[in-house]
Amino acid sequence: MRLFATLVALLLALPAAALDLDAPFGNIDGGTLKLSDWAGHPVLVVNTASRCGFTPQYDGLQTLYDKYHDRGLVVLAVPSDDFRQELATEAEVKEFCAVNFDLNLPMTTITPVKGPQAHPFYASLHRETGFAPAWNFNKVLIAPDGHVAGTWGAMTRPTSGQITREIEKLLR
Repeated sequence: MRLFATLVALLLALPAAALDLDAPFGNIDGGTLKLSDWAGHPVLVVNTASRCGFTPQYDGLQTLYDKYHDRGLVVLAVPSDDFRQELATEAEVKEFCAVNFDLNLPMTTITPVKGPQAHPFYASLHRETGFAPAWNFNKVLIAPDGHVAGTWGAMTRPTSGQITREIEKLLR
């Protein structure tokens, strides 16, 4: 019994695994992006797709970015073809978003967000919270200290009170 108690105490003393905020994403504009580059800022990470019924949510993402960017919010769009609704190339995604939504928020290259091929951030998110995108336009709010402040599915609009209340709590 004493051995069991000692093992439990040792396991509880181990540091908790954390989100992988240092794994680089390809930047749709070239180079790489890391969530850790925005340490100290809230970051809303959204897996996106260009040919999805939720694609009009790009407008809401840009609205959030425009409204809160000066106060520290970063909105990161992560195009993914995991649900088979993304265009074939990054160039097509970039043009589609520029022409249809006038996006100027950061965007990654086309990136897997679920399953064994998931980007390390999404894999660590699933390990830590049990949350994995169930569809396009799932939202994850990362607090300035790097913890998950909230997760929402595709049905929750980016500008909903549920999301904006959480963002406002984290702003400078």
